[in-house]
This record gives sequence, structure tokens and C-alpha cells, in this order.
Amino acid sequence: MSTAGTDALQDPEWQRLQSLCTQVQARSAVTPQTAILLGTGLGGVAEAITVADRIPFAELDGMPQATAESHAGEVILGELEGVPVVAFSGRLHCYEGHSSVDVVVPVRLAKLLGCEQLIMGSAVGGLDPRFQLAQVVVIEDHINFIGANPLVGPNCDALGPRWPDMIETYNEGLIKRAQQAALEEQFALDRAVYVGVLGPNLETRAEYRMLRNWGADIVGMSTVPEAIAAVHCGLKTLALAVVTDRCQADALEAVNIESIIGAAAQAEPQMVNVIRRVLRHQ
Repeated sequence: MSTAGTDALQDPEWQRLQSLCTQVQARSAVTPQTAILLGTGLGGVAEAITVADRIPFAELDGMPQATAESHAGEVILGELEGVPVVAFSGRLHCYEGHSSVDVVVPVRLAKLLGCEQLIMGSAVGGLDPRFQLAQVVVIEDHINFIGANPLVGPNCDALGPRWPDMIETYNEGLIKRAQQAALEEQFALDRAVYVGVLGPNLETRAEYRMLRNWGADIVGMSTVPEAIAAVHCGLKTLALAVVTDRCQADALEAVNIESIIGAAAQAEPQMVNVIRRVLRHQ
């Protein structure tokens, strides 16, 4: 991340991020190398971290608040597999009313704190009929259908370049490492193209058909803004997802939040073990 110049010092988002960074550093001596966004299905990662400091979002001035069910809303600093990490337990979503700029505050804050890579987890609907409930997949590319982009507006050069190249949004080296980790855990980690939608409602049959025809394998309501911001600020990104409902237009079944959380919980050990192995062998 480049040094802040006069324009950056006058940029309100840069000022907010600097303030948040100062607040976190005042409460923790950890300098993290890896950031983890603990979406649905990654609560077990938080439990695996050797915690040095835990800071509720509500105690950080300027930090957007998480409201989604099963998202705690706290910054966790410590170690996982010997790697210093910062974990954000409380994913932010545009459907909660947050702007896309607010949604990516954890990503940009992680970069300012010293991180070099980002690991994300999420719950998704399976558009590819081959994907089964509670199956873990790795995202290799995405389609932005959320209708928002955190880079819209004046660019702050201290955060990243005006026109970032998205040719490798999800780091190929991390994808291969995750696939090898999955094999060591005795399961195959399929690749998938993710399409991000606004939500919070699930999609119609016609929309599922459209999204599948576009080339999407899975659908969700997060990940894309954070991945864009990660590319913008220079973080290598790995994104895992668990299929929590199947979205074949001609064979739909009603779902609810309880069944989604249940499927995510079923897959959680696999996701946690893959992340631990990725960190162990970096």
C-alpha cells in the first residue's frame, strides 16, 4: 500500500481506516499476516485461534456493525498454526443496508494492520447440479450482480490503483494449496464460479436459470465486494464456500435460515481443517 499523500489525508475513508487501525493497534500487539473473514460456516476457525485480543465491533469508533444471524461482530487477534492472524467474526452485507464501502472496511483494515493475504468463507446456493448439500468448494472467479462496487467514486491512491486488474482475483497458488489440503483431508475441493447478488431474498426460478446460463456454479450475497477491495489493496485472496441449499430451478425446495446454518455447520470441520493446513504449509 503506497504512502498517503495530501489527497489521502483529506479522504474521509482513509481517515476512518487510519483511525480504526490506530484503535486496534492500541489494544493489541499482534501484527497479523493473514486476515480471515468468518462468514457462515467458519465459526470453528475462531475457536481454533489462540486468542491474544478480542475487540467487539461496537467498541471501535467508525466500525460498521454486523446484524446478520450467526455473525458475532468482533475483531479477534492471535495465532493460528503459528501464523499471526486477524479474524473478523461478523460478515457485513449490502442487504443489511451497508454501503459497499462499509462492507469492505475489514479487508482494508486488515491491509493497514499488516496482512498479506485474505481467507474468506461463505454459505452459497448450488447452481451446478453436481454440487451436494454441505459440500465445500473453492471460488476461482466471480460475477458481480450485486449492483454495487466499493471502488466507485474518487480513488484514494493510498488504498490502491484507480483501475485494478481482476485477471486473478482469487490467488491460484492459494487455490492449489487449498485443493491439496482437501486431498490430505480425504475429500475433493471442486472449483466454482461465484455470482454475487444483493439479497436478502433468495432468487426466483427464472433468476436461477439466468444465473446458471451466465456460467455461475454457486450464488451468494457476499464475497464479491471484499474480493474487489482485496485486489485493489494488494491482498492475495482465498475464498471457500459451503453449499447450503440446492438451486436447480426445476427441482426447488423451500429453505430457511435454520437449514442453511445446519448445512454450514455440517461442513465446518472440513473448511476449518483446510484453512489450518493452508496456513501450516505456507
